[in-house]
Amino acid sequence: EVQLVESGGALVQVGGSLRLSCAASGFSFAAYAIGWFRQAPGKEREGVSCISSIDGPAYFADSVKGRFTISSDNAKNTVYLQMNSLKPEDTAVYYCVARRSWYCLEDSNEYDYWGQGTQVTVSS
Repeated sequence: EVQLVESGGALVQVGGSLRLSCAASGFSFAAYAIGWFRQAPGKEREGVSCISSIDGPAYFADSVKGRFTISSDNAKNTVYLQMNSLKPEDTAVYYCVARRSWYCLEDSNEYDYWGQGTQVTVSS
């Protein structure tokens, strides 16, 4: 059974940092593109970042470039999203996603598996 379990979401002040984790199981971790999407209340789902063994890291949202860093630990089957200099507009539910491919895409419909999400709230 494929599982993606997110953790690390929290309430944080503007300018703070968080590290989200996505623990994956039930599939060949190294052969998948794994990433993060987010959805804020009343807004459309937005691609944040993705990483694969072929493509390396990719950042879809211009607003996170230079502030967020995606990484993976293949030994632990875990992907991380380090988020620095957080802003109120980063407030959202963050979802870990996995795609049966070595390549990252920004279209959420291209991802085969989704976690349940973790809430990130940035307060001003």
